[in-house]
Amino acid sequence: MKREPIIAIDGPSGAGKSTLSGLLARRFGYIHIDTGAMYRCVAVAAQRDGLDPSDEAALAQICSHLEISFVRSNDDQRVLLNRKDVSEAIRTPEISLLTSRISAHPRVRAAMVFLQRQMGAGGGVVLEGRDIGTVVFPDAEVKFFLEASARERGRRRFEELQAKGLEVDLETTIAEVKARDAADRNRTHAPLIPAEDAVIIDSTQLEISEVLEQMAAVAQQRRRAAGLPIRSDGDRP
Repeated sequence: MKREPIIAIDGPSGAGKSTLSGLLARRFGYIHIDTGAMYRCVAVAAQRDGLDPSDEAALAQICSHLEISFVRSNDDQRVLLNRKDVSEAIRTPEISLLTSRISAHPRVRAAMVFLQRQMGAGGGVVLEGRDIGTVVFPDAEVKFFLEASARERGRRRFEELQAKGLEVDLETTIAEVKARDAADRNRTHAPLIPAEDAVIIDSTQLEISEVLEQMAAVAQQRRRAAGLPIRSDGDRP
């Protein structure tokens, strides 16, 4: 029996990876694995334990004891850390910046990559992150790299945080996005770069629905090439 493909979606913070990964997974009946949320879970655990974000050995140790899972509640996906819902806790600006520091450690990345490969090995998954197509699943059948201008991504993030009732400043949020970009692109281990065979989509001027249709068309094409049947919304492998 032919295996359903692995879909890898990479890109910087605020490019629309989470939203589009969830929609694309629902379109094909795949499992959505938010790898960025996994690193954010490590950051939350480290913060709660009062760990120094530069202490790689201590961070690697807590990674070995973390239980991370994704569960769907109606049309929303929730993130559980050691069986507790941390979906909101992992999305604060403070955790975003802390995550960038923590995820740069090779031992932390190795621990998370091991978990991600276990989750996605059977195919029929959409994984989002910053190094899925280059490091985690370099042989993924479908790869995307989502981009958008830093100002547009900062604006999206600002509106998202405002909607949650947080007091934020637009220019500060844009500056934080740029700082995260610099950290992700310039890190020595697994820097943020597109895979050579990734389809690059700039979403700055596009609606979510437009990007989704582009991605779905590419995924359907790859599925046809693999001899798999065309699927519609909600169909499951």
